[in-house]
Amino acid sequence: MTAKGPTAPASPSSGEREIHVSAARILDASGRLLLVRKAGTTAFMQPGGKPEPGETPLQTLVRELHEELGLRIDPDTAEPLGRYRAAAANEAGFAVVADVFRVDIGDQEPVIDAEIEELRWVTRAEASDLEVAPLAATYFLPER
Repeated sequence: MTAKGPTAPASPSSGEREIHVSAARILDASGRLLLVRKAGTTAFMQPGGKPEPGETPLQTLVRELHEELGLRIDPDTAEPLGRYRAAAANEAGFAVVADVFRVDIGDQEPVIDAEIEELRWVTRAEASDLEVAPLAATYFLPER
């Protein structure tokens, strides 16, 4: 699953290491994007995380959304958006390579859990007042 056009992952630059993650694009009824901030960090990013051994990207996302936000998603309804690459927000010298899925959480309310310290629903304008991870800032902030 690879994104087309300008969102396709670039080749790693010399010496740049990669962190592979799964991430969710979750919008509320108003079109705001869900962003989270992990404890001990300053950047807001899309919910998700790193795979455990043997997990597919979708299995990783399902597990992470449940552990970190108490969300239960049906894997059959998650829509793969592609694989995206950006500078890692919290680890200098690393790039994050993310398998991103559009996820509909229905009427579920995310609840801060595990390593999440803060969550926010944001528009592009509201995000301008936050430190937003490059992946979310470049590709996923809503237009309105």
